[in-house]
Amino acid sequence: MGMGLTLRVVAELARASVPIAAEAAGHRLRRDRVDARARRFGARTLEVLDVQLSVERQAELSPGRGYVYMFNHQSHLDIPVLYATLPSPTIRFVAKAELFRIPLWGAAMRQAEFIEVDRGDHAQAMAAMARAAALVGDGVSIAIAPEGSRSRDGRIGPLKKGGFHLAQGTGAPIVPVAIRGTIDILPRGARAMRGGVPVRVVIGAPIAAAGRPIEEPMAEVAAFLERYVEGN
Repeated sequence: MGMGLTLRVVAELARASVPIAAEAAGHRLRRDRVDARARRFGARTLEVLDVQLSVERQAELSPGRGYVYMFNHQSHLDIPVLYATLPSPTIRFVAKAELFRIPLWGAAMRQAEFIEVDRGDHAQAMAAMARAAALVGDGVSIAIAPEGSRSRDGRIGPLKKGGFHLAQGTGAPIVPVAIRGTIDILPRGARAMRGGVPVRVVIGAPIAAAGRPIEEPMAEVAAFLERYVEGN
């Protein structure tokens, strides 16, 4: 329990990310290798932490189609949980621009096709939308936290429109994903992780975004997240 678990998870992250960074530096990075390492990292992290995982899938999703997964953000542990549970074979996350400024790491993230978003740069946001649309057209699914940051108390914060504009720009359906319990493993601001914590993931049915007023899919996603994260 505590820092020992944290160090073991960090070791798993290094085991996944160091080869990706090395291959990116040598321009040898392949999508399928990123997929395999990300999923292995997710599965190993849950194993190390002895996560008591339950998953509910409310609809069958096509493995060859790109979706936009919208998840509530409770913890840094949300990322490995999603890689371990989402059915799409290839998933890339939308991440804040600061992460892409880290030497070596940022270049590797770009080559691995993660999507950089600078909230204060409209032109960059439009470029990110174009990259996301191209990936979705190639069967890649995109994952984004529409709250924009991790919750401090586990409750759902206001959803930002940016992710929904991105979803509309890709033309892909939105799949809402509710995560409950990761905040009890590693809450915002903490360093030591807890083991043996129950985590529940509910993967909803696709929600159409294209051709609708943006407030409609926003309301549907918010209602889903509130029901499965804050409800009993």
